[in-house]
Amino acid sequence: MQDFHATSMQVKDFDLRHTFESAQPLTFHADYNPALNSLIYASGKNLISVMHVGGTGSGKVMVVSEDLGFASNEVIRRFRLNDNMRSIYKKINTDQFIAESIKRYRGMRLTLNDPWETTVCFIISQFNNVKRIRSIIKNMVARFGEPILDGDNKIIGRAFPSSEILRNASIKELMKCGTGFRARYIKSAAEYCTDNLDLYGLNQNDYYGLKEALMEIDGVGDKVADCIILMGYGNLNAFPVDVWVKRTIEKVYFKGKKKKIKEIHKFAEDMWQNWRGYTQQYLFWHFRQMKNDERRVYEGIKQRY
Repeated sequence: MQDFHATSMQVKDFDLRHTFESAQPLTFHADYNPALNSLIYASGKNLISVMHVGGTGSGKVMVVSEDLGFASNEVIRRFRLNDNMRSIYKKINTDQFIAESIKRYRGMRLTLNDPWETTVCFIISQFNNVKRIRSIIKNMVARFGEPILDGDNKIIGRAFPSSEILRNASIKELMKCGTGFRARYIKSAAEYCTDNLDLYGLNQNDYYGLKEALMEIDGVGDKVADCIILMGYGNLNAFPVDVWVKRTIEKVYFKGKKKKIKEIHKFAEDMWQNWRGYTQQYLFWHFRQMKNDERRVYEGIKQRY
């Protein structure tokens, strides 16, 4: 452990707890300590500890890792700490519902994750809940992840298993992790992403090209593709529409009238333009955490613009 080093950096408009809890890939495999407001996770073969101290408006992020140079850059990238949140909030704050979302969850960041890791996480997320997704992912990492060693050659963590590793796993082995029917989709995705698709060679700025390529993966539909584009490639044009987001848009903006997925995509593009990826995360998490009586207050609200 003597090989681990620490540094700190000033941050504004950042909240580690809100970010971790908001059902992003880190939620599923990292370990959060609420008492310390700290997070430990693996990035490649590096174990990184992140602690947030101070307030949401202005505070510090403490980073501890063996390779401090890598870890510092990785934390900035992973938590999108270079995003100007005050500018983003101005762009997406179009109505009372969004304003309340920002007020409650100010500092919640979108995370930028490894594309393969993101693909697996959101294939597993289908017809699932956060607790169970986390259990499955943790089981997979424990069973298939390559060990991360400290300076004394002791195992201190495990890396997220690559597509090559999961490609060689059997359906039966994957099912032992609790994947259920998703095992065949994970296996198929691992084979396809190892043999046919270079996830790391795709153009992160080409939203439609990304979506077309990702939807060739077995088990990746419209919503999962958008999750991968948003949280695996950082393209803010993605607007994942799951049951919660669909319900939110219909109730809040259309007085409960049912809308097709394509109509919701068009509405989001017109309403929030190139920042709709951030809007989606705030819509999703705010509505998901609200009680039914709170939700009724916002039905059919008027937009500011």
